[in-house]
Amino acid sequence: MDRARLGEARAAEERLFVERHPRSAELVSTAREHLVSGVPMPWMVRWPGAFPIVVDRAEGSRFTDVDGVEYVDFCLGDTGAMTGHASGAVASALAAQSRKGLTTMLPSPDAGIVAANLAGRFGLPKWQFCLSATDANRFVLRFARHLQGRPKVVVHDWCYHGTVDETLVVLDAAGRTVSRPGAVGPQVDPSLTTRAVPFNDLAALEVALAHGDVAVMLIEPALTNIGIVLPEDGYLEGVRELTRRHDVLLAIDETHTICAGPGGCTARWGLEPDFLVIGKTIGGGVPVAAYGMSAAVADRIEASLGADDIDVSGVGGTLAGSALALSAMRATLESSLTAAQFDVAEPLAERWTEGVAGVVAAQGLDWHVQRLGCRAEYWFSAPPRSGAQAAAAVDHELEAFLHLWALNRGVLLTPFHNMALMSPMHTIADVDRHTEVFAAAIAAIVR
Repeated sequence: MDRARLGEARAAEERLFVERHPRSAELVSTAREHLVSGVPMPWMVRWPGAFPIVVDRAEGSRFTDVDGVEYVDFCLGDTGAMTGHASGAVASALAAQSRKGLTTMLPSPDAGIVAANLAGRFGLPKWQFCLSATDANRFVLRFARHLQGRPKVVVHDWCYHGTVDETLVVLDAAGRTVSRPGAVGPQVDPSLTTRAVPFNDLAALEVALAHGDVAVMLIEPALTNIGIVLPEDGYLEGVRELTRRHDVLLAIDETHTICAGPGGCTARWGLEPDFLVIGKTIGGGVPVAAYGMSAAVADRIEASLGADDIDVSGVGGTLAGSALALSAMRATLESSLTAAQFDVAEPLAERWTEGVAGVVAAQGLDWHVQRLGCRAEYWFSAPPRSGAQAAAAVDHELEAFLHLWALNRGVLLTPFHNMALMSPMHTIADVDRHTEVFAAAIAAIVR
């Protein structure tokens, strides 16, 4: 890798980006008067380029910005639009429900239908609904501490489960649980609430659980938000055996790993969680989430919540489980995320993986590609086996260049890491376009 050429190429791409997006630049600049950094949410500044592009419309696997530039979208709202932009089924359901009322704080007929669909997918019989996977994870941790009478939770080093205070942690060089870099305003020292353990390290997990004060372990079955880190053979089975031995509940967050199939990794790998969380994807872009639980856990929860104080239990949300949200979930689950659709999307991810791997091999680079179902990602190193190894492998300058090069040629990747998500709306031509763009980017910077 020629770092001088990399710097020059990135500067050229920055200039090209600004030239091609005058209207986006204007809108973001104007928005700064009333929006922090000119964006609705702080992380929107993470995109490549001098400013975020502003989207005019999106449909299927593509979107067009306000400057009239069309993109193949391999980000898909970081999974939120995994079922495709502007789903006709979801749009029709939302329009119909809007004429019948959006929220009443009472169940709608869709509630039981959606819960049954989720139970069939993931194998857990009882479900509840909320507005985001962050809420769902927060509620699951609260329920687990309540049921177990223990204060601590265990998560993986460099995990991500939304903006849940207990999970914004990493291990420092001395092996202590500390706040994750960038986490702002932690309410308490995270070591008081949480123990972090490395992914794929059963010995460390056994030590963490042996204290006898852990209520629940919350995991992704494969790490995704530090990049794709896959479990080694026997690891997840070992996690389940250890949590049961130490009477610790196991919660699985499938919000991103739903890419593994209609029932996520839980169904694909035969996992047996006590709780399961799934967010964003199941609403077709509408803010929704759900958490499921085993019959045994559900019985304990139902027996422990008093009717007089259930509204102040710390679990809730006035708009959670609204008629609007449930109509979106029903339409999404009945029309999308089906086995037939994964049979289209997963081969596309295989082709994306093979295309990137072929370019890397042709250039003699020691890079690798990881894939989980219809999600794939390339690494500038050997595949990491833990979150810490994944974090150490990040090359911000190189990553920013590759993302910007692709964006300037009409290809959008997920802004965090070098990840692509396939949908049944993508085509072989879309995948091959990425391979072509990726090959040209590498050729521009290697010696």
